[in-house]
Amino acid sequence: MTIKLFNTLSKKKEIFKTIKKNQVKAYVCGPTLNGEPHLGHARQQVSFDILRKYLEFSKYKVTYVSNITDIEDKIINQANKLNITIKELTTKNLKIHKERYKALNIKSPDIQPKATEYVKEMINLVKILEKKGYTYPIENDGVYYDLSKFKDYGKLSKQNIKNLKSGARIKVKEKKRNKEDFVLWKFSKKGEPSWKSPWGDGRPGWHIECSAMSHSILGLPIDIHGGGQDLIFPHHEDEIAQSEAAYGCQFSNYWVHNGMVNVDNVKMGKSLGNFKTISDLLENFDPMVIRFLVISSHYRKPLDFSMKALKSAEASYTRLHNAVLTLKKDTGINKTYLSQFSKEMDDDLNTPKALAVLWELIKNPKAKSKIETIKKIDSVFCLDLLKKIKEDKIPVNIKELAKKRDEARKNKDWNTSDKIRDQLKTKGYIIEDSKTGPRIKKI
Repeated sequence: MTIKLFNTLSKKKEIFKTIKKNQVKAYVCGPTLNGEPHLGHARQQVSFDILRKYLEFSKYKVTYVSNITDIEDKIINQANKLNITIKELTTKNLKIHKERYKALNIKSPDIQPKATEYVKEMINLVKILEKKGYTYPIENDGVYYDLSKFKDYGKLSKQNIKNLKSGARIKVKEKKRNKEDFVLWKFSKKGEPSWKSPWGDGRPGWHIECSAMSHSILGLPIDIHGGGQDLIFPHHEDEIAQSEAAYGCQFSNYWVHNGMVNVDNVKMGKSLGNFKTISDLLENFDPMVIRFLVISSHYRKPLDFSMKALKSAEASYTRLHNAVLTLKKDTGINKTYLSQFSKEMDDDLNTPKALAVLWELIKNPKAKSKIETIKKIDSVFCLDLLKKIKEDKIPVNIKELAKKRDEARKNKDWNTSDKIRDQLKTKGYIIEDSKTGPRIKKI
């Protein structure tokens, strides 16, 4: 079978053809380190992890790049709010992001560039755009991209530039030539981090980051550029404008976007009070339940993270896991079921139907060679289906608290140790100290 992916650029499913035979250059927009990873991150990370692993399953050699935004307005504002340095904030949050993604069985990117490591490349990109006449400066503000010079603007989001409402996204600056123009280089204000540039001390705009890093690391064009649907406009639209104007070629052949996250059928947002972090969920749910819930829905559809949906996913995953573990050992691959799995995945990564194929394989008493076939399927799903279930599945955050308590005890910090013990008790866990080390038990 041939893989088909829905290309946001054409608004239809297309047969996936790589630039170089059996090689995939993929760039997926990564997190901004102003806070902990939330459910939106979980949805995106799992969705593109599945895409990457299915491409590898299909014998493609994948170079997977996903960036880290470690300099941006939100980061500066959050660091100031907490009265800590930007470095302290981003270092702490990057550690949490990596730990949470690892818990969800997400494979680390082959290359994970930080924006602050590529400022030189960003400056060079702005220089190219300036030389080609796409930029203009605004005094005491920054260097802007003149969108009137790029005739294809709107081709990804299918928005007509003339119909965009003034001030719909940002407060329109009086000195901007066009209301849609965006900043490439921001002049620094007092107390803000800055780098030297031909236009004055400052920092890169957000959109320029991915354009510079994808070109520097992968070269253009690339096969796949991905991210959440909220990035289609203006972020990815602006990336196209920058990259294609500067480098004179198509940026990416395929644009893949995952659907948004709702909490109890309402779009998730801090202002609505329904904001959920991955850590919140790991207090009560095994990470594989979260991964299972994401896989149970098609990646392009909205995903509801209600407690009801999570508990339903937990029950389904537990049944699936238990069913796999009751199977007798066998040998060989069931080519019929593996072919059916590939057929569903080839159709724009239809994971719900691919899961149904897995269930059919398990339930069919006449089917042979189940174990090795499940192992192949789970190399894509990564749901730990063949791992034995422990009597007590301890959530990641509980393990981390127990580790901190153990460190406090080793340092003879009994006050901190007791506080953590009480904290664990309120969450429903006790720690038994033994000669072989602490044991965590659910109350």
